[in-house]
Amino acid sequence: MQRGLPTFAVEGFAPILVFYVVWNVAGLVPAILAATALSGAIVIWQVRRGQSGALAVVALIFVLIQAVVGLASQSATVYLAQPVVLSACWGVAYFGSVAVRRPLIGVFANVWYPFPPAFRASEPYRREFSLQSVVWGIYCFARAGLRLAVLLGSGIGSFVLVSLLTGAPVFVALVFWGIWHARRSFSRLAEA
Repeated sequence: MQRGLPTFAVEGFAPILVFYVVWNVAGLVPAILAATALSGAIVIWQVRRGQSGALAVVALIFVLIQAVVGLASQSATVYLAQPVVLSACWGVAYFGSVAVRRPLIGVFANVWYPFPPAFRASEPYRREFSLQSVVWGIYCFARAGLRLAVLLGSGIGSFVLVSLLTGAPVFVALVFWGIWHARRSFSRLAEA
């Protein structure tokens, strides 16, 4: 929890909050630049803390592409719609990982807690994290659909509010549920 949760919480709401505040005060271009700078600083902070360099590079590439597209389009809606598409892509990745029997949540769980290689190759490990990957996939698709509907129907202020409410709070709840469920499942396995 100490390694993973603070990073995801900061990533989940800080850049969009900075974007919204700067957008209201100074306009679109400064808002995109400020959110991009903050996102880049978060990525650098993650790498310095020893988190996955490859994942950080992918995140940084996405942040830069989002900024370029937002600046080129001169549209806050286009800028904010990109993470919605990314969320849907994460949903596809979660379901795809289950289909190929390499659940993505298992990969993330191993970053937070180093499971032994033999256990990572076991069926109980795969079954538990496949279930959790499906739950996360559903969350990503539902959040993407809701955020897109709000962005297009209610505007940027409502979008930021929905993003904050469906971001960190739900994320934290899912992380705690996942830890609880995995501990329960693996404890039963140890007892058997």
